[in-house]
Amino acid sequence: MKNKKLYIVMVGLPARGKSTIASKLKENLVKDGTRTRIFNNGNLRRRFTRDDTSYPEFYDPKNIEAAALREKIAIINIERARHYLGNEGQVALLDATNVSLKRRKTVTSLLKNHTLLFLECINNHKDILEASIQRKISLSEFRHMEREAAIQSFKKRIDYYNTIYKPLQDERNFVKLDSLNNQILEEVITGDIPYYERIRDFLVTDTVKNLFLIRHGETYFNLENRIGGDSGLTENGKGQAGKLAGYFKKRKTPVIFTSKKKRTIQTATPIKRLQKDCIVIPLEEFNEIDSGVCECMSYGEIREKMPHVYRERKKDKYNYIYPDGEGYVSMKERVDRGIKKALYLSTNSQNIMIIGHRAVNRMILSHFLYRRKEDVPFIYIPQDKFYHIVATQDKKLFQLKKYEL
Repeated sequence: MKNKKLYIVMVGLPARGKSTIASKLKENLVKDGTRTRIFNNGNLRRRFTRDDTSYPEFYDPKNIEAAALREKIAIINIERARHYLGNEGQVALLDATNVSLKRRKTVTSLLKNHTLLFLECINNHKDILEASIQRKISLSEFRHMEREAAIQSFKKRIDYYNTIYKPLQDERNFVKLDSLNNQILEEVITGDIPYYERIRDFLVTDTVKNLFLIRHGETYFNLENRIGGDSGLTENGKGQAGKLAGYFKKRKTPVIFTSKKKRTIQTATPIKRLQKDCIVIPLEEFNEIDSGVCECMSYGEIREKMPHVYRERKKDKYNYIYPDGEGYVSMKERVDRGIKKALYLSTNSQNIMIIGHRAVNRMILSHFLYRRKEDVPFIYIPQDKFYHIVATQDKKLFQLKKYEL
């Protein structure tokens, strides 16, 4: 197997996770001792030309001059990939849209010397696409544009690619991947694909390099032992957020995920302020448990005014669902979806931060810790400490750390 070579050709519309998947494959293959390199057309384009390529008409198939330039860049990367495998390389990843039949026929005709595997990334979740575009427009090529103009420009770029998009169908070896859920939708493998068993394992496994799971700072509701609601931070809570900001100042964190509740966003704000090129993405999937008719009540009030609710929930805290609300059991699907979104949108960041709530953070921890369901509602989630999580194929780490300066 050591002497076998493989080309992996990424396929998919912009902002569908191709570069994220390519980087994930490279990192894991290299860890296995497989010499792997990525050949990214976008990076080459940005180095190759000083012209402004952020305007959408550059990607119009009818723009003959621009199409010729993009074809030239593609062929340069194809030749570089072939040269790499002709020497010390074992796996070459061609990272580009490759959505047209014409482009894929060019790739196939020029790379006949080793096995080809096409990998199509598919993700049509509207909110994820919107968030992906937000990340894309943070690239240097869009910095001369106003935010809304950059968004519209990128969407128009996608529209142009859509006009020539032909999904994989007749290629000899291919995999179609739901890149949000790490789920293989279709695979056609006609021969022996080097490293394929390992590659397939990487594709369907969540990996987290460094996830910092934080509970929001102290709120006015916390002082009154009230649940739910949308209370803001106390002065002490703002101080906790400030200490977190200082702690993470030298730990590059390009994206912070929060809930839609202001207490998590207020906790994230000072952290973002001390980071360089950091964005905050609120996800409703990380909202605290909806306690329905008990929303904004204290536990003492629930015990006094709704004793039946208090008793039934105490019997089975995990499976109990608040009237007109949620329970841990019914939160699982949305919290798992939020984790998938966060990992997808983090685009291979070394550090990912989620600022959530007590019940939500318990569910996130259980996603990685595989705790028994009945134990999940009792996982310790303090406000003066955070969890550091690493979860890869070859390493599992869970640390509860105090953020002292």
